[in-house]
Amino acid sequence: MPNLTTLSRHVSQMTHWSCLTILLTFAGPLTVGAEQQVTEQHATEAVKSTIADIIRVLDDDSLKQPEQAEERRHEIEEIIRQRVDYEEMAKRALGAPWSALSKREQQEFVSLFVQLLRDTFAGRITEHQDEQVAYLGEQREDVFAEVHTQLKGRKIDTMIDFRLINRGTDWRVYDVVIDGASVVSNYRSQFTSIIREVSYVGLVKKMKQKAIAVKVFEKSSAP
Repeated sequence: MPNLTTLSRHVSQMTHWSCLTILLTFAGPLTVGAEQQVTEQHATEAVKSTIADIIRVLDDDSLKQPEQAEERRHEIEEIIRQRVDYEEMAKRALGAPWSALSKREQQEFVSLFVQLLRDTFAGRITEHQDEQVAYLGEQREDVFAEVHTQLKGRKIDTMIDFRLINRGTDWRVYDVVIDGASVVSNYRSQFTSIIREVSYVGLVKKMKQKAIAVKVFEKSSAP
């Protein structure tokens, strides 16, 4: 039977650079592809500005001490929160069952989904070395855009596509595709399997149990 521990492990093993991990660990010099036109960089600039803000926090010497780890994490998570559309991401990850949920149930699922992401990826905040990200181009269709990038380093050469939706005043990330593997699609496949086995209510119960276990672990591990 599928479980959330297996799910988190499976998603994080898709690549070392999945979803929030990508936003958390882009810390190398940034280079813009030569064919990119300035007038076509709206969604690209949204991604670049978020990465720049995260780099600023990662490079802040005052936040590198162990006792500042929680503050550092909080600042990075806040930057990501302003760029990632968690509701859109959660809705697409859940799939068809989303439309049958009440507004309260939808909000509950989004909250649990964010906690699952945090549990899966938060430990990778400091996993960055001398990688470079090249911006290869941008495709748009109506309110959607896909920013194509390539992450290169001594131990990695990965194609990464950011999928964004325009919310009127800003571009928000709702999926990341790494070497052809969509993070959202991966979650949807796992959620579907769990729902088939134990129902949507069973999925939520498992997500709540995992969230509680993580909080207990964090409290017991605190200095």
